[in-house]
Amino acid sequence: MSNTSAGTAPAAAPDAARRRSAVGLLSLSHLVDDMYQGAVPALLPFFVLHQGYGYAAATGIVFAATVLSSVAQPLFGMAADRWRVHWPAPAGLLLAGLGVGLSGLGDSYWWTWTAIALSGLGVAAYHPVAASAVRAVVGPSAQGMSWFAVGGNIGLALGPVAVTPVVLSFGLAGTPLLAVPALVMAGVLAALGRSATGRRGRAAGGRGGGAGPADDWSAFARLTGVVVLRSVMMFGTTSLLGLSLIDRFGFGEAQAGWALTGFLAVGAAATVTGGWIADRWARTRAVRIGYAIALPSAVLLAAAPAAWAALLAAAGLAAGIFLPFAVQTTLGQSYLPTRVGTASGVTLGLAVSAGGVVAPLLGWIAEARGLPWAQGAVALSAVAALALSFALPERGRGH
Repeated sequence: MSNTSAGTAPAAAPDAARRRSAVGLLSLSHLVDDMYQGAVPALLPFFVLHQGYGYAAATGIVFAATVLSSVAQPLFGMAADRWRVHWPAPAGLLLAGLGVGLSGLGDSYWWTWTAIALSGLGVAAYHPVAASAVRAVVGPSAQGMSWFAVGGNIGLALGPVAVTPVVLSFGLAGTPLLAVPALVMAGVLAALGRSATGRRGRAAGGRGGGAGPADDWSAFARLTGVVVLRSVMMFGTTSLLGLSLIDRFGFGEAQAGWALTGFLAVGAAATVTGGWIADRWARTRAVRIGYAIALPSAVLLAAAPAAWAALLAAAGLAAGIFLPFAVQTTLGQSYLPTRVGTASGVTLGLAVSAGGVVAPLLGWIAEARGLPWAQGAVALSAVAALALSFALPERGRGH
């Protein structure tokens, strides 16, 4: 017995170290990738103030960042399931950075729109491959996936941190500096190849090898509805929060940027908390708790009488929106155990991007009726997400 223990313990330690190293690298790459999603809403006030865009035009830029991503993300997920390709991760990172880097250099709205659209396409290419690789490493653990997801959340929070000082110092002509992290990380992933982005076997959702649980497309369709509603809440808040603080409460550009960073930082902490709740109780419970917190927070943000109330509501909304983030990814992978790439592309990538399709509508509401009305539409999305979450079945801990 002692011989067996002595033989297995040393082997287990390197395996655990390799898993931590792999998840750490993938989380870091996720940070860089999603930094460019966080950069887009942070750039909006500068486009409005320096390029003369209205609310509808500004939110149209968010639409550009997400419409291609929303369409392409499931397709990249299907490709990851079918061919197990690894190149979309470094290539997507590179394109995400270059698009944002070029966005401030043009002298027309359509230049900016196209550059941001290409960045969104790059973000879409990255997510399914990277999330499938994490699944192969950590299995069905929501806590493990939450660390990968929190890398993305930190990246979203760092987007405004990177954008604000660069644009304040150099103007929109300084946006090429924002592409540097993508160039570096894409080079690292390309150099490491499949060792970084996915020796994916059966755990990652390969189709070969024996009978297993069947795909539950009905449950996945309901989860997709929840994911899209969460994305509307996410984009509605990040797109309008900075503008609302400036217009309604007299914040400066830098103050609004830091408030958006704080919103996303609270979300990063909530993501890890959601994974902890899911692994100890149930994934569906974590999802429902999140939207139960988001609903009153969204209402308070729309009706906030003062800046302190708006900031308090934004913090609550961040917690509610991000608590289910990683949990929804592992839940989707459990619903589609033979198509983990597809599930990842929808639940992790589409969760961040789909709401941008609705962003122009929110911008139109803001221009026609005022920012509180647009933020009220976010509250309606929270109502629908909470209601639909009760239609999600729980799957066993081993799936």
